Amino acid sequence: MFARLRKDQIVAPPGFNRWRVPPASLGIHLCIGSVYAWSIFNPSLTKALGVVGSAADDWSLSSVVWIFSVAIAFLGLSAAFAGKWLEEVGPRMVGTVAALCWGGGFMIGGLGILIHQLWLLYLGYGVLGGCGLGLGYVSPVSTLIRWYPDRRGMATGMAIMGFGGGAMIGAPLKEFLLKSFYQAPEYLGGASGLRIVTEAGKRFVEIGGVMKEVVVISAKEAAALPIPGAEGAYVVGTGSTGAAETFFLLGAVYLVVMLIAAFSFRVPAAGWSPKGWTPPAEAGRQAMITTRHVHIDEALRTPQFYLLWVILCTNVTAGIGVIGVAKTMMAEIFGSSLPAIVNGGFAATYVLMISVFNMTGRFLWASASDYIGRKNTYFVFFAFGTLLYLSIPFAAQQVSAHPAVMWLVMFYGATMLIFTMYGGGFATIPAYLADIFGTKYVGGIHGRLLTAWSIAGVLGPLAITSLREASRNTALHDLAAKVEPARFQAAFGTDVLNLDQLIAANSVTIGKLMELAPAGTVDPTPSLYNTTMYAMAGLLLVGLTANLLVGPVKERHYMKEEAEPALARS
Repeated sequence: MFARLRKDQIVAPPGFNRWRVPPASLGIHLCIGSVYAWSIFNPSLTKALGVVGSAADDWSLSSVVWIFSVAIAFLGLSAAFAGKWLEEVGPRMVGTVAALCWGGGFMIGGLGILIHQLWLLYLGYGVLGGCGLGLGYVSPVSTLIRWYPDRRGMATGMAIMGFGGGAMIGAPLKEFLLKSFYQAPEYLGGASGLRIVTEAGKRFVEIGGVMKEVVVISAKEAAALPIPGAEGAYVVGTGSTGAAETFFLLGAVYLVVMLIAAFSFRVPAAGWSPKGWTPPAEAGRQAMITTRHVHIDEALRTPQFYLLWVILCTNVTAGIGVIGVAKTMMAEIFGSSLPAIVNGGFAATYVLMISVFNMTGRFLWASASDYIGRKNTYFVFFAFGTLLYLSIPFAAQQVSAHPAVMWLVMFYGATMLIFTMYGGGFATIPAYLADIFGTKYVGGIHGRLLTAWSIAGVLGPLAITSLREASRNTALHDLAAKVEPARFQAAFGTDVLNLDQLIAANSVTIGKLMELAPAGTVDPTPSLYNTTMYAMAGLLLVGLTANLLVGPVKERHYMKEEAEPALARS
């Protein structure tokens, strides 16, 4: 069996139709590209025990978002180190290992949800699944380049489009499965008819002489459930969000699809070329700054490599942080102000549209860079992107004071443009590297540059969740100070001096405090992401500065056997 995976066993016979290879590449990238729909899982994972609301021992949003960060980190690391191995064993072997890692990672993650062990989610989806992402990312691209030397841009675009658009299939599929597997927990009745005891921030109800932890939800929260229920108390540890079952099923589906795709890979015979095609004698001058080449190891000794590393890292950090919490952010900013519009279905569609614009941007911006230049393209990313990020706090502030659809439209448009530039950054960076270092070793240099993706996968979600958490805690303390002590005591079974305990146990939320606050109190929920957006705008200014500093490589870095002068581009 393993012999059939080796590179020398998958050489295509004469007359092989090369158009049989792109569907396999697209299939793998569509599977692994579903990572962009991770935020669909956030609400379910943060309520794994409470189901209808977060229980005291449920995982926090920041802790589950980190799983996405780990997966992206291992994607970049495995992609950077898999290039040489791919050349030795071929795409079928690498694709098979990617399928086992990605599908198996889902299954291990599902087990972690089932027994409520967060480290298994990190190990399965984060580490093992992340390696599957990286291996699955590099194998189709390198294979298609060999089959389409006459259309390399189109070939790599077919695969990378799949990765950018994977959430188009993944988001609605995950939503459907979560709702299908959802089971409401045991309902005890309205809170007013129960004797609820609060201990160390947790809420308990005595049932048959046994104190059982409960989650108490309002009518508004009950109406927002996947299957709307009644307000009141629900027993913690009963029911299911459907997350574990969804992980198990998706793991099996991804494993089968990716294995079929991997076994469809073939590599062209030595010396093969498309019928009627003649290799160009010289690379097009419009596409490159230089026709000379910098060795892969020498590239690491140039300041240009590190400037481009910062460019990619800052562009990805800003975008990936928002992708990781997209659904949650949309619901928190507009859910309370425009509840008739921004419901669960709207937020899920928003995640889907992120995938659409991410995918579209990979084609449009990369194509535009052929005409306006890579440096100018990234200038647009950073300069215009900064303004877009700054517009989000403005829209959040306005919708809090004056709820109107126009602010939602403004937010929607700004974020979609941001995601086109996020995807465009991935598609444009290989051409930027070719402009600076030549084409001979651009693949290996690109692989090493992808470590910036790994770092960004950690920095983005860390920044957005940390800053949001700080804003949330500040908002909770400010709201609690406005609530009458007697009303607070009646609602939570303890006084406001124990607020931090209640916050830690997820017993107090902004929504519950807003129900107790005086009339006219402004809901702070839409502004939870303001500091995050300011930070992302500042990060883009760092990328803008790095981009402005990029220039041609100095003469001493070029390979000595290359004697022709560098080409300048106007």
